[in-house]
Amino acid sequence: MYTDDDDRPVLSGYRSMWLFAMFDLPVHDKELRKKYARFRRDLLNEGFTMMQFSVYARHCASEESAAAIRQRVRACLPAHGQVRVMGVTDRQFGKMEVYFGKTRKKTEEPPLQFMLF
Repeated sequence: MYTDDDDRPVLSGYRSMWLFAMFDLPVHDKELRKKYARFRRDLLNEGFTMMQFSVYARHCASEESAAAIRQRVRACLPAHGQVRVMGVTDRQFGKMEVYFGKTRKKTEEPPLQFMLF
């Protein structure tokens, strides 16, 4: 961590991370839909937000906190379907190009405040 011109702490763009959870789960019967909904709810409870359908992201202050979140995601994986979890540094995330139609938009900012439990 370092400080900016106002002596406020600033997190390093190379230390903080974004975790992505991308999934394709079967939903062709009632029981599978319930498992899909439970997995999605578990991601939301872990602090993930939906970026696109079946693509969720969460900001983590460090690789260590990202590792703990990855472990908790692994604990709630459904038995069927495909789930991918990927981490990128805040710096890499900031280089993402986001388009709405042909209009380019700014990428999401990391949260200003971290939740303490």
